Amino acid sequence: MKVYISVDMEGIAGIATLDQVVQGQSGYVAAQALMTAETNAAILGAYEAGATEVTVSDSHGRMDNLLHAELDPRARLVFGTPRAQCMAHGLTPDHDVALFVGYHAPGGAPGVLAHTFSSEFARMRVNGLEVSEAEVNAWYAASRGVPVGLVTGDDQICGLVTRVLPGVGTAEVKTAEGWNATNSLSPVVARQLVQEGAALAVEGASSLRLLAVPDDLVVELDLQIPEAAELLAFIPGCERLGELTVRQQVGDIDELLALITVWYELAASARRGRTALTARR
Repeated sequence: MKVYISVDMEGIAGIATLDQVVQGQSGYVAAQALMTAETNAAILGAYEAGATEVTVSDSHGRMDNLLHAELDPRARLVFGTPRAQCMAHGLTPDHDVALFVGYHAPGGAPGVLAHTFSSEFARMRVNGLEVSEAEVNAWYAASRGVPVGLVTGDDQICGLVTRVLPGVGTAEVKTAEGWNATNSLSPVVARQLVQEGAALAVEGASSLRLLAVPDDLVVELDLQIPEAAELLAFIPGCERLGELTVRQQVGDIDELLALITVWYELAASARRGRTALTARR
């Protein structure tokens, strides 16, 4: 039984503010410890339920956040960026089930630190519908024949995935009280919920259904600054719809995830350019 775990930071218990999720800020080091401990809870639950191999994907920001020396040594760790499959990199048809830990609501929706793949993206739509990172990554998993058995995070993302992912289990570790505020369980209690949820997901993996992957994928992206839209529009096949919006059709989910990675890097580059210009004034 091979288990894949993608771990983000915004949906971890005890985390709700920007200073916790941005490297170099005052709360980040403590948030790394919280993220690592909750990941270990998911790994423990997976092994308790019969996992023979666990692969963990560090899926937040620059994707190098987990404290490697503190991570359960039975797990392999995928980390660093850029990666072709972004948050789902390392997931293969050999895996029996995927678990999404520390996930959050999409950009434009209520939820703690809600966004979709990048703070430079305001909203993302696929085939006209708003999507979350959980849905996009679940499409990738389904394309490999791997179901998603568990999503953990705040009440907003747990409610969303219950509606869109067939048979998924959830572990609600906090309630959103605003974009930058939460009512959180104790991390100790949250870890127990995550451990139990992971075990149930692994035990029930054979009965899970795959999320249907759309045949056509037309993605629209609303950006935060116009310079980012200008850069993205230089990509062949990318159409600029307005000052802040671009659209592109992709052939499959692999191409979508690769495109998201390129969009992320270009949008971040545009932000750095604006910041540098402002600093010189």
